[in-house]
Amino acid sequence: MSALTLFQLVALLLLALGLYGLLQRRTLVGTLIAVELMLNGAGLSIVAAAQLTEASAVIGQLGTLLVMGLAAAEATLVLAIIVVVSRRFGTVGTGAVSTLKE
Repeated sequence: MSALTLFQLVALLLLALGLYGLLQRRTLVGTLIAVELMLNGAGLSIVAAAQLTEASAVIGQLGTLLVMGLAAAEATLVLAIIVVVSRRFGTVGTGAVSTLKE
């Protein structure tokens, strides 16, 4: 088994764990962590493919930096939304937020 295959399997594991967490978590913080796991899996996959194939390593690193920047921006926005939701509803559970009020 090649090194690229091992890295891709670890990235797939991170993606699967993130998807499982996204479907099972009942709090907004838990779903945020699950999405971060999924984005880390994508970043690992990109950088491993760029380093271990004939593709340009610089392009792979730039792609991973783009994914990391996207993850940081997403985390900042979601944490701000969590603060607003916790002040308005008094909880960060997804069940309380899923109902719309008029």
